Formats: sequence, structure tokens, C-alpha cells
Amino acid sequence: RLTPTEGDCGRSAASDRRRAVDAATRLYLAGEPLDMSAPANSLGVGRATLYRWVGNREDLLAAVLAEATERTYQRAITQAAGSGTDLLLDVFERVMRSVVASAPLRALTQREPTVFIRLALMPGAIESVSARVTTEVIAREQANGNLRVTTSPEVLGRALVRICDVHLYAPLLGGDEPEIETALDLVALLLGTPEATGTGR
Repeated sequence: RLTPTEGDCGRSAASDRRRAVDAATRLYLAGEPLDMSAPANSLGVGRATLYRWVGNREDLLAAVLAEATERTYQRAITQAAGSGTDLLLDVFERVMRSVVASAPLRALTQREPTVFIRLALMPGAIESVSARVTTEVIAREQANGNLRVTTSPEVLGRALVRICDVHLYAPLLGGDEPEIETALDLVALLLGTPEATGTGR
């Protein structure tokens, strides 16, 4: 059990981290470069303090992008129609098209494509959020009898996210443009609806 002092320290640390991520998010949404100086200055603290609150610059950027990813998925889930495979396809399409249309993300990827690819495609905060939310949708649709899958929701959710991410970020990997239709076809195939491929969704 935490003592009152330990509990206060924990709340303070969480509050400090929240303030730092919020400050960095404001810079990100404004399309501004996200280094450690700008959010530290806006909070009236030194860079060393900011490092203590959030870790290094990539940790902070990953936290900002993970929260943006969660917002994008939750908005897509709220807006998506249908059930089962149709619902998942709608969610993924909405997410990918929102990502493509995101001006802050475009500004970031143009400035730092290598950093973004490392954060987005390697295991970490961004992938974890995407996989968790997708897993929750799969599990719910499975429990409601709307979806039949032959593997665990966790394994399937992570696989679907990786497929979509690789095709979504194709331009950063040397491709010409996002391959959203290909990603959706592969998602449909993995969900056991091969007849949906090539339909030009």
C-alpha cells in the first residue's frame, strides 16, 4: 500500500507527464517541429526537467502520436457502419484515410520520415494502441456472433494493424502512394471473406 507521500508523488509524476504530452500535442497539431525546448519553454521548465517527466524526445513524440492514433481509431469506430467484417473494413478505411488527410502528420513525416517510420512500424506505443483497439473490436464482434475467426483476437488484431500500416506508409518506404485498397483487400482475406477482394471499396 502506498503511503500518502508516495501516492502524492505518483499523482504528481502523472500530472507532470500529462502536462508535457499536452504541450507537445499542441505543437504537433500546429504543425510545428517537436523538440524538447519548445514544450519545456511553454511549461516554464528546463529541458532536464522535461526529460525527467517523459523520457527522451522520441518517447515524447511516441506518446503524442499514440494518443492521436487512439483518437483516430475511436472516431472511426463511432462513425463506422455494419457489423463483423464490414465494420472492421469500414474502421480501417476511415482510419487510413484520416491519416492520409492529417496535415500535422504530413508535416511530421516530411520533416522526419525515418523517425516516424521507426515509431510507427516498430513495436511500441503506437502499434500497441492500434492493436489494442482493433483487438477490442474483434473480440466484441466475435462475442456478438458477427465474426468468426480461427485465431485469437490479439494475434489477428496485431496482424491486421501491421498490414494496414505497411501499406498506408508505402510512400515513406519508397512506394508511390498509400496502398489503402490493397490493405483492405488483405484485411478482408484474413477475415475470411476473399470474395471481397478486388471490389474497389
